[in-house]
Amino acid sequence: MESVPTLLEPGRAFLSKVAFFLPNLLAALLILVGGWVLARFIRLLVFRFLLAIRFDVAGEKAGIDDILLRADIRQGPAELVATLAYWLMMLLVIMTAINTLGLAAVAELLNQVLLYIPKVIAAVVVLILGLFFANFLAGVIRTAAANAGLPEAEVLASVARYGLIAFTGAVTLHELGVGAQLVHSAFIIVFGAVALALALAFGLGCKDLARDWVIRYLESARGNKKHH
Repeated sequence: MESVPTLLEPGRAFLSKVAFFLPNLLAALLILVGGWVLARFIRLLVFRFLLAIRFDVAGEKAGIDDILLRADIRQGPAELVATLAYWLMMLLVIMTAINTLGLAAVAELLNQVLLYIPKVIAAVVVLILGLFFANFLAGVIRTAAANAGLPEAEVLASVARYGLIAFTGAVTLHELGVGAQLVHSAFIIVFGAVALALALAFGLGCKDLARDWVIRYLESARGNKKHH
């Protein structure tokens, strides 16, 4: 028959592990609570800063608001970036808490996610700037073509806009580390299609000018023959 100390040994081992784990658990909980408060403060700070520099206005001009509405996202650009900053901070907090608990494998996984976040931020910045300049360039081309009397001003503006959007998409995917060769091939195809569309649009817009030039040239040639 086993002695009482032997029977109690598993219970003692369990209590010893609990006693060792409890301080780490309490520390992790404190880190989570403190980090949550800090993350909320950072979100508010980022949101107010973006409002101060009129980030929402730039987002509206870039067409970001329309994209967000189509995706059924009710947050404005400034609020969305502030929310991303909040979750970035929370991810750091969670990773610190997990390290405190000694869960190395989970911490390593979160660390890989954390290292990828700067690429996502860079891609978002590239996307916003690209969309802004695409709309700006389209407006410039539309105005210039209309002032020149070209009938295809809207077509030229749309081709330029979507061409720059395609380029922006390629750069954005490259920043995210999506297959560089695939992005390069897709960009070549899209760029070729846009160039062809631009050439066709320009040809259609200038056909009247070319016709008038040919008519004037023929009339001039006939006039010279009559003089001879």
